[in-house]
Amino acid sequence: MHGKKQGIWDGEIDFEDKVKVCLLLCGAQEKLTKPFLPENWTPYLQKSVDERIAFLKGQSIEFSIDDLFYSSVEFSDGISRKDWLYSMLTQPKLFIRIRKGKEKITELLEKNQIDYEFVTDNCMALPNGAAIDKILPPTDYVVQDASSQQTGNYFKPQQHEKWYDCCAGAGGKSLLLKDMEPSVQLTVSDKRESILHNLKKRFAQYNHVTPISYIMDVADKGQLKKHIGNMKFDGIICDVPCSGSGTWARTPEQLYFPDTAAIDDFSSLQQRIAVNVSDYLKSSGRLIYITCSVLKEENENNVTRILNETDLQLEEQKLINGIEQAADSMFIAVLKKP
Repeated sequence: MHGKKQGIWDGEIDFEDKVKVCLLLCGAQEKLTKPFLPENWTPYLQKSVDERIAFLKGQSIEFSIDDLFYSSVEFSDGISRKDWLYSMLTQPKLFIRIRKGKEKITELLEKNQIDYEFVTDNCMALPNGAAIDKILPPTDYVVQDASSQQTGNYFKPQQHEKWYDCCAGAGGKSLLLKDMEPSVQLTVSDKRESILHNLKKRFAQYNHVTPISYIMDVADKGQLKKHIGNMKFDGIICDVPCSGSGTWARTPEQLYFPDTAAIDDFSSLQQRIAVNVSDYLKSSGRLIYITCSVLKEENENNVTRILNETDLQLEEQKLINGIEQAADSMFIAVLKKP
């Protein structure tokens, strides 16, 4: 691997050596990574990203972090392309939301010698891969990224309000909402029956009343009308399908797959979903638009389009930048019905 400069993206480096380069660049878990690397590489596992890149250059291997993603794609306000690219080489932490028994959870982690730190009073950061399911009481915590937990700061539910989680998935945001205000009357939907089954199991686990649920595609106005009918809601959580670019540090191989056409497709779908469900807001009701994307096309640009197509008014929008906490990054906008 010496002599002529070789770029990691070209065909001059064989597959095995490319894997070694990737292990060095992303090798936070030294125990697992070290056996697969040349002996003179392993001291650099503890070095900074720039030092690792410089070392590779000294081995006649060219690597430019700018080549990881399209230079033409705009990023949301509140995050820089450079910081995001560097974050792709660091595995995020594991985060839990503590529901109860904080002292007991802390005691059990210490007893089992698992490092932890509090991000907020109820949000705890742990090493990625910590086997907490074997030691912590399952009803006392929820595995949920720190930035995802922060979206709850924008819900502001009131007693006995009617809420709708229109792209509920396995129910992370719905559970957060119900833990904040158990009296909320909740309706959920998703087009995947299996994932709604998981949601119901989680609600039972955490002793919440199972919400009204519908299997449907909310991008289809006809399906929405069929199932939701004349119902109106005080709040709608619109956690739309997206590129997931705010979470790619957990699965950096995702950098290989997307193209700008896929980002445009997501943007169009997100816009259609938000516009469709906005018809089911009460007067003064609030639509909580959420993506786990850092890309402006899915975030601010889409909010502008939604505002242009509806009578909604923008209350606030923000990119929740999780890089410094080794967390995911998310975008949230609160849109209000007049």
